[in-house]
Amino acid sequence: MSVNERIDGIVKNNDVVLFMKGTPLFPQCGFSSKAVAILDHLGVTYESVDVLQDMEIRSGIKEYSDWPTIPQLYVKGEFLGGSDIMMEMYEAGELQELVTSQGLAKAG
Repeated sequence: MSVNERIDGIVKNNDVVLFMKGTPLFPQCGFSSKAVAILDHLGVTYESVDVLQDMEIRSGIKEYSDWPTIPQLYVKGEFLGGSDIMMEMYEAGELQELVTSQGLAKAG
């Protein structure tokens, strides 16, 4: 199985996936920590993938999304962006609306 197929399976088999450096309990960079904090604040249940544990996924995810940085957030198979985009969406109320409308988080 190619790395692209592995990533595709993870993205398609989980409603919300965060590819990050470290784990939700022990993020290894500030951007990953910010992404975890946003998702936790929203009460979203999500799968996380520690790219530091798998170099194939670490490089492959950048090609898969055509996005150069990590973390990367996927909701219902769609790439949303990294922590800066997550923060912008959160501040605008768009991220809350998306996860609530999809039944992925507790309302407000």
